[in-house]
Amino acid sequence: MPQDPAPRPAATPQLLRRVNALAVLGHIRSTDVATGTGLMARTGLTRASVIAVCEDLIRRGWIRELDSPRGDGEAAGSPRKGRPARRFELNSRAGFVLGIDIGAATTTAAVADLRGTVVGRSSESFRAADIPAAERIGVVDRACRQALAAAGAAPGRILAAGAGIAAPVDRNGNVLASRHFWSLFDVGLRSAFRELHGWTVLLENDANLAVLGERWRGSGAGVDDLVVLLAGERLGAGVLESGRLLHGRGGAAGEMGYLDLVEGVGSSDGIAALARQWSAAGNGTPGGSAGARQVFADAAAGDPAARAVLDRISERMARVIATISSFINPEQLVIGGAVAASAAMLLPGITAALPRFTATPPRVSVSPLGDAIVSIGAIRHALDYVEANALELELSPSPE
Repeated sequence: MPQDPAPRPAATPQLLRRVNALAVLGHIRSTDVATGTGLMARTGLTRASVIAVCEDLIRRGWIRELDSPRGDGEAAGSPRKGRPARRFELNSRAGFVLGIDIGAATTTAAVADLRGTVVGRSSESFRAADIPAAERIGVVDRACRQALAAAGAAPGRILAAGAGIAAPVDRNGNVLASRHFWSLFDVGLRSAFRELHGWTVLLENDANLAVLGERWRGSGAGVDDLVVLLAGERLGAGVLESGRLLHGRGGAAGEMGYLDLVEGVGSSDGIAALARQWSAAGNGTPGGSAGARQVFADAAAGDPAARAVLDRISERMARVIATISSFINPEQLVIGGAVAASAAMLLPGITAALPRFTATPPRVSVSPLGDAIVSIGAIRHALDYVEANALELELSPSPE
């Protein structure tokens, strides 16, 4: 016989108040100015409940009440007829979040307010890829402090920090450090920043954050079946399926090591790495060891050898995208990262080649977010945490 489903938690008054408060706060967050009447319509709550929730959110510091405007034709000082509409807005500077992108060579920290507007940013370089954990943490911390200084925000006003690293991270924020390169990022950042600043750090794979950022602020807005392919030095994919971020058992969903076994591909080298390798390989290609940007610039200027390099990259990327399409069947695949602006030149070749390799080609585009894509996704990840836990977070008073 089928087992009875587990009982649902009782709808206690405390739980109902929490649900109502998060619903009201969510609607206020989604608009510039909310009215009591509008909140009633969107939440189904009574006026008394809406006003009680709003007054509690005001006391907590999450929202502010605005002066009600005079009606049309109402002169200053004239008596107001009827009950004035109460108007509320999110206190977007009630606290801040951090979005951190930790690469092998550099790290970038961005401070954003509660609407996701970036108000401070800073980048720092590591002296080498293989450095001690304490040194890596120190460089990341310096970038965060400089970003906070640029934003005029004290460390105590950070409510959460999202951090992206170039290694698999499971659902609990643990790094899968089975390879040496991945182990470089397993530095204990969460515990270190908790001790230094008291911050909650949400560790995540960089490509996973990239797909969150692209769906939030990029060309993938509103797309539930979306893949972002970080394609600079090495390929890595972040995957949304039915709007849900895929991790896999150990966080390795989207890792591209399988490409070593794919005919016509043979490695997970990215677009920038391939452009450098193939331009340096002779065969009349320009500039010997020309950097990736130079190869793209030469191709744009009509250089036939550079064009040949890009044609090779286009076909190879079409094969890569076809494998992703065969496994996942996304609606859209976005090429992201610092290489995205140059990669626009590859789109015609990729689009033309894809039907040769897959019966289900996705729509392929390049991200408009550039090298900020991971930090933007980290901000979104931190905001998701803040929005879900707002009633448990203690807001620090803002400086006068």
